[in-house]
Amino acid sequence: MGKHRDRKHAVTETAYRPRRSVLYMPSSNERALEKAKTIPCDALILDLEDAVAPDAKVTARAAACAAVASGEYGRKELTIRVNGVGTQWHDADLEAACAAGPEGIVVPKVGSAKAVKRLVEAMSDYRAPAHTKLWAMVETPEAILGARKLAAASPRLAVLVMGTNDLVKELDSFHVPGREPLMMSLSYAVLAARAAGIAIVDGVYNDVRDLEGFAAECRQGRAMGFDGKTLIHPGQVEPCNAVFAPSEEQVEDARGLIAAFEAGSAEGKGVVTYKNKLVENLHVETARKVLATRAAIDALG
Repeated sequence: MGKHRDRKHAVTETAYRPRRSVLYMPSSNERALEKAKTIPCDALILDLEDAVAPDAKVTARAAACAAVASGEYGRKELTIRVNGVGTQWHDADLEAACAAGPEGIVVPKVGSAKAVKRLVEAMSDYRAPAHTKLWAMVETPEAILGARKLAAASPRLAVLVMGTNDLVKELDSFHVPGREPLMMSLSYAVLAARAAGIAIVDGVYNDVRDLEGFAAECRQGRAMGFDGKTLIHPGQVEPCNAVFAPSEEQVEDARGLIAAFEAGSAEGKGVVTYKNKLVENLHVETARKVLATRAAIDALG
């Protein structure tokens, strides 16, 4: 228990990293990799898995590693998604990704805490630099049921990534507006991430032409506590960024609330209010997080 508390404290002391929009890009597509340099997403997943045909896996691997080494993607957080454990490409993908040293290595279908520990050991064996973190995709019933232990399995695990398409398939469910069949799974994964003090990003929205439905799902994810959303099309980036960023009104309210609390404390008031509402320490902490989030987003330029 003490070890877990120490880890959570260490994570919360780390500067906030925006992951509002996390865009998948097929590493086999040279034009897509070039275009990604100008897309205003917070993070990129350079994909070696679903978006890459079997006969293009080797060239895609080299292209993703070259992109990481290029230094041409600005302040975007660069990650590489390797092929899953047990596939013929996984070991070579993981070794190459560790050598390239992206900020994250995304692994599909991570089903348990034991799987996290094996991946972290492999990353160490391949001498991945300290800044290269593990991003674990949660997309099976096994992973959801074990999410609490999975999320806390290693300090190297930085992000849970919801794989909602695979989860729908595994549940023998359907994609429906509002995502009712997935709500328990999504909520439990968020709880697990927050308990472990790590980030979590929501799954993709498949209909790239339905921006209204996409925006609604972004709002739902934000309300549930997700840090951001994985995306499959550049046109989804800007509306996603808008939903997962504090609004101007929220920023002004945060500043006003903090100022009111500090003034009241300086005057020795036992009760402080802002806009006729009681202000307690938890409200101040939330307000400070809003301002820290805005500052981190602004720093991306």
